Amino acid sequence: MDIEKIRNLTIEPIVQSYDKRDTILHALGLGYGLDPLDEAELPFVYEKELRSLPCFANILCHPGFWAQRPEFGIDWVKILHAEQDLTMHKPLPPTGTIRGEYRVAGIEDKGEGRGALLHQEKALYDTVTGDHLATVRSTLFMRGNGGEGGFGNAIPAADPVPEGKPDAVVEIATRPGQALIYRLSGDWNPLHAEPAIARKAGFDRPILHGLCTKGLANRAVLAHYCDNDVARFKGMFVRFSKPVMPGETIRFEFYEQGGGQLRFRAVAAERDVVVLDRCSAQVSEA
Repeated sequence: MDIEKIRNLTIEPIVQSYDKRDTILHALGLGYGLDPLDEAELPFVYEKELRSLPCFANILCHPGFWAQRPEFGIDWVKILHAEQDLTMHKPLPPTGTIRGEYRVAGIEDKGEGRGALLHQEKALYDTVTGDHLATVRSTLFMRGNGGEGGFGNAIPAADPVPEGKPDAVVEIATRPGQALIYRLSGDWNPLHAEPAIARKAGFDRPILHGLCTKGLANRAVLAHYCDNDVARFKGMFVRFSKPVMPGETIRFEFYEQGGGQLRFRAVAAERDVVVLDRCSAQVSEA
């Protein structure tokens, strides 16, 4: 892995326009609209009074899978999404043109044979109003690297989620083909589509995108704590602890901390395996 090339990587600002079709397709990739009689979900999948989901910010202005480029020396097939932190400053418009500004914030070297963490940050701005809409930090776990050095500051570890009976539980079922729909919103990693690539990475089938799983958490928080009002959703952090297989049911266990602060984990119900851990969310109270 060429640390200096990664440190000096410059990603030019990316401008992306999206229309009602893109906004609706993103929601469909998260399973919205499965029940056509659910009027609470209709604003996310129908152009009348359309709403853009906060988690759309995670994939807008995506720079592409730059880690796949050979000059960086990253074993890209073994990359997994480790963490994602989203802060909403203002709601995303249902349609619009957004500018994304990127930087690679650092690499944490865990040691030879132990992998490395790559941190990158994105700021999203409305090109018409100039408003800063969202800030996104993503962390990639490079399982095939490590022992090659690093740079930047380490990100403090998130605290464990409380134990005991949760204050609320929300279950959302995924579909076997959900990854093939979700990827149409811009995350083209072949790990989520090609069985041969998935097998090479150590999985018996393509796995669900980590950001799709996070989007399901966004969906659970919006429905249970925000009455599907996107303006009340302020932010969310997740750690991806295990992959989700398309078709599994995800159980979200919420612990209310007061003042609109939530801690939660997500469990693949059929396997009873924690797939999102040490998670938190912030909402404004009604």
